[in-house]
Order: sequence, then C-alpha cells, then structure tokens
Amino acid sequence: MEFTTVQGERVPRLGLGTWQLSGQDCYGAVKTALSVGYRHIDTAQAYDNEQYVGNALHDADVDREDVFLTTKVRPDRFAPEKLTQSVDDSLRKLDTDYVDLLLLHWPNPIVDLRDTMQAMADLVEEGSVRHVGVSNFSKKRLMKAQRVSPEPIFTNQVKFHPYKPQRELLRYCQDSDILLTAYSPLGTGGILDDDVLRVIGQQYDKTPAQVALRWATQHKNVAAIPKATSREHIEQNIDIFDFKLTRDELDRIARPDPVKNGLAFAKATLGI
Repeated sequence: MEFTTVQGERVPRLGLGTWQLSGQDCYGAVKTALSVGYRHIDTAQAYDNEQYVGNALHDADVDREDVFLTTKVRPDRFAPEKLTQSVDDSLRKLDTDYVDLLLLHWPNPIVDLRDTMQAMADLVEEGSVRHVGVSNFSKKRLMKAQRVSPEPIFTNQVKFHPYKPQRELLRYCQDSDILLTAYSPLGTGGILDDDVLRVIGQQYDKTPAQVALRWATQHKNVAAIPKATSREHIEQNIDIFDFKLTRDELDRIARPDPVKNGLAFAKATLGI
C-alpha cells in the first residue's frame, strides 16, 4: 500500500467506497477489504450502511487506529445541533469513539456554512473527529469553506476519473495541501471497456480498472475509494502498486469527456 501525506497525516492512497452497498453485502465487502490489506474505509450517513461498516470493523482482525475511517453528514443535518446529534448517531452505528475524517456530503446554501464548520471544529476539539472536510464542493465553495472554518479543510471528495480529471480543482488542492479524495474513480464502471486503458494495461499485465486506479493514485494529494463487493475485484483494486505509469501514459489516459462521464453516471444510477 502507498500513502499520501497531507497536513502531516499519512492516508492510504486506496480505500474502499461503500456507496450503494447495504446489509450483508456491505459488511462482507468491508471485512474482506480489511482482510486483504485495505486501511481506508469511506461511508456516509446518506448511504444508510454505517452500522454494517461498524460491524465489519468490529469483527475484523485489525486495530481501529490503523484504519482511516471517513463518514459524511447529510445536508439536511448541517445546522449545528442537528450535526452534533447526527455525528453521535454515526459514531454509535460505527461502533467507534471517533472518525478520522468528517465531511459535509453536499453543499447546502440554506444553512450558514460558518456555523456548520464551527460545529465540526467543536467536534475536533472534543476528540470525536480528527479532521474535517467537504464533498462535491466546487473550487469556489471549497475556498469559502477554508475561509470560514476554524479547522483546516483536509479533503474535498469529488468525482475523479480519466473522463473527469478535475485539473483546476486538483491543482488547487495540491497547492493548498488538501487531499482530493476520488470517488467513482472507475467512472461508475464506464471505463472498464476503454481501449486506451486496455492497451496500456497489457504492457503491465493489468486490467483497465487497475490502470485507471493507478492513474488516479499517482497524482500528488490524491486517494481513490472505488466500490467493490466481490473478493476478486477487491483484491484486484488494491493490486496496483507494483507498477508505475509513465508521464506519456498518464497524459494519454486523461481525456475529459462530459458525454462519457454523464452516460457512465446514468448507467450506474438509473440502470440505462
């Protein structure tokens, strides 16, 4: 496993995302991931699976302090009192005294961001949260969060894959010592048949998915959290640190494409 260091914190470059995982599928995926070497797990209140993530963490033969655990607050719980109560509920479901990273899941312009960030900072001070961050924030919104937050913004979790390389936002995060956490790094499955990734992967005996994950994790200040349920895919996703893409390959892989990005998301969410 490789790590990236942001604000003095070492974060595994690859983690397990749990979006759309529920019940025993979620429990099994997290437990399998921990057994094969993952030490970075991502969940959210909106996923309604924190209890299963917590059960898997409890049952795994891994020390809690060795796992970088993230959850996210639902936008309808950003008001300080609701946020504090919701985090208490998340900690109970996750069966842990703290989370390593607490994020605002989506922007919510109705609630004063300064008040929300202060409430998150209070949780850091009391010890139930180690770092705070945001998710799905534009560069402009990220900069505002930085201005009003008493605590440093540790990450912005956004969609990041070869069809959506987020160059401007990535550069800003790198310059600001902020982690860019890449969700849907496989384009919600849309890049698995990509010819460029396939050809490059043949040189390294890797799948298109492995090449895409290596592309993401070779960027400075980036960690990727692909979702997977089968042991085969969970093991394949972490088996990416025994090769390194060249600069030319990195450039060839990144091809911003709003159409492919949109189609991939629609296929994953709507089943079309």
